Amino acid sequence: MVEKQTIDAMWDDSPVDVSTEVNFIWSIANKLRGTYQSDKYKDVIIPMVIIRRFECALAPTKQKVVDQFRANPAYPAKAMYRVSGYQFYNTSEFDLAELVNDADHLAANFKSYIQGFSANIQDIIKSLDFDKQIDKMDKNNRLLSVVKAFSELDLNPVTIDNVKMGYIFEDLIRRFSENAEAGDHYTGRDIIKLMVNILLAEGCDDIFDDGKVITVLDQACGTGGMLSTSYNFIKRYNPSADVRLFGQEINPESYAICLAEMMIKGQNAENICYQDTMKADRFKGTKMRFVIENPPFGTPWGGKDAAEGVEQAVNDEYAKGFDGRWGAGLPGAGDMQMLFLQSAIDKMDDNFGRAAIVENGSPLFTGGTASGESQIRRWLLENDLIEAIIGLPYDLFYNTGIATYIWVLSKNKRVERKGKIQLIDATSIFHPLRKSLGNKRNEISTEDRSRITKLYSDFENNELSKIYSNTEFIYREFSIMQPLQRSYGITLKRVETLIEKGVLNFIYDEAKVSELELSNEPLAGKDQKKLEKFYENKPLFESIISALRESISGEVYYSPKPFVTALKIILKNVTDEKKIIEKVADGLSVMDKKAEIQKDRKGNMIFDKDTKDSEIVPLNIEIEQYMKEEVWPYIPDAEAFFEEDLGKKKPVIKTGAEIPFSRCFYKYVAPVPSDELELKFMEIESSVNQRVSKLFSEV
Repeated sequence: MVEKQTIDAMWDDSPVDVSTEVNFIWSIANKLRGTYQSDKYKDVIIPMVIIRRFECALAPTKQKVVDQFRANPAYPAKAMYRVSGYQFYNTSEFDLAELVNDADHLAANFKSYIQGFSANIQDIIKSLDFDKQIDKMDKNNRLLSVVKAFSELDLNPVTIDNVKMGYIFEDLIRRFSENAEAGDHYTGRDIIKLMVNILLAEGCDDIFDDGKVITVLDQACGTGGMLSTSYNFIKRYNPSADVRLFGQEINPESYAICLAEMMIKGQNAENICYQDTMKADRFKGTKMRFVIENPPFGTPWGGKDAAEGVEQAVNDEYAKGFDGRWGAGLPGAGDMQMLFLQSAIDKMDDNFGRAAIVENGSPLFTGGTASGESQIRRWLLENDLIEAIIGLPYDLFYNTGIATYIWVLSKNKRVERKGKIQLIDATSIFHPLRKSLGNKRNEISTEDRSRITKLYSDFENNELSKIYSNTEFIYREFSIMQPLQRSYGITLKRVETLIEKGVLNFIYDEAKVSELELSNEPLAGKDQKKLEKFYENKPLFESIISALRESISGEVYYSPKPFVTALKIILKNVTDEKKIIEKVADGLSVMDKKAEIQKDRKGNMIFDKDTKDSEIVPLNIEIEQYMKEEVWPYIPDAEAFFEEDLGKKKPVIKTGAEIPFSRCFYKYVAPVPSDELELKFMEIESSVNQRVSKLFSEV
């Protein structure tokens, strides 16, 4: 059981200025003009930054590695790691500065230099298909200037630490991603720091233990910003902690950057995987103390727009039930966010696991009662897994301005939070940027972060923080119907309504006939038979309508039996088929409270399905109370029916969940009184008249 333990995860985080380095790198990118389109600069710049970063890191021990390799080319890789001081090395006698001294053989020597890296680094560079770029630059006389410029770039870890290097990488990625789709958003460090703050704000007293092993996972890790920030925060408060970072990423450039930085940081390279999280969990059996991630918004996992193999993989995993990662259900195929949510929960430590996940608004309310989204929300609430949801300010991301939310999940809530969910409206807590960066016009400052974190850890009801019982967001869907009371008659309006509603379309459907007749393709056998049947039935249809029109009168029947008797007489020369007569009778009826209440053979009241409506009733409200307050004042004879049937082969589900975040913080704003509006309009009119008068008097 976790008692309230608040960690002040704030410290002076002065802005990290990377403009000098980024502008220099961007000036190198300009050397590629003509040979590369601007959206392809990254194919060169990202690998070159990675190579230069590795080179700078290895520089102090480079000669020792080269000497050892000369003495024994078969020297074991792991032993060479100890010589280099990192989990990688380079045995080539070249470096970028040396390469430019032999311009005639630059391309071949550059490839040889890359081959001098340890196998794990070569795998990173090969994943970026960089050999092709070397040949392309060489062919177009760009290679020498690019290599020379990078050889002059200082990326030494001593002067450019992991935090600053992360900012450099992320600024470059941001520039390369400015035209990306909104779902491929890049997460700014201000958002990441808030997420880490929230994760560490309470329930984390165990991370202070000496030598504590702390696992952190990001299933959509990008360049590793969330992992690095988590690492830095934790190490600040417990330098002895063994922080182990795990990540999966599907974008090759982002993966390469993340892996490079994690290796320089001394993390296990095997824990950063080039992997689609929808297809596999590469860390099965490893539970995580923290999960932090920002999965893609609106990216399909199924259908024609899904990546190859993803739909099959998701369905295979779903078939495992709760032995798999998404036993609670599958969301609509057009958005995988709620699959990431479930996968995060699957990875969270069963005793202490906590997660912070950025989502858009869709997972809060999308889907009807029986939908996968609704049932996933219901499962989350019933299992008390949602600790808080924080509404973030708009315009925080570089390439989307949509509403976003942080979902805080926990498997070990403190006592006060048990059975409850906290909603925090932080949409107004931000500072505008002096200059927009793409769609990013706002940022969460240190002060903003402190304020939001305090709202979370205080766990109090106020204007910006609302505390609810989990059951308030779980609901039952009731069908509301009125007794079957209908009057019957043959009037012009009723006959026309019968035709418009297509009551007799099973006999003859004029619209369908036209569609089949105008088809540009030869009709299939089934459609041809349908058309022939319509032709055959057309005289019957016309005879029925003709007989009804000839019998138009003002007589009204308040019970079906006498009307059916009269109808049989009217149609006796047309048809005596019971089904047709009943359909016609029903089509000529209208709801009428003066009519008798119809009952079945057992004397039970029959309810009018045409009056059927749905009412969403929170689980913690009794239906009788709800009907008394919300329905009976307007429809006194209405009845409620809970039609859930989980025993059917295809279960009928009428219990669901949604979290109407915006509604919880809605404030009614009274309209401006009409007399005030009139006064304002008159003032405007007077002002306009004065200006017009002045204008013409000056002419």
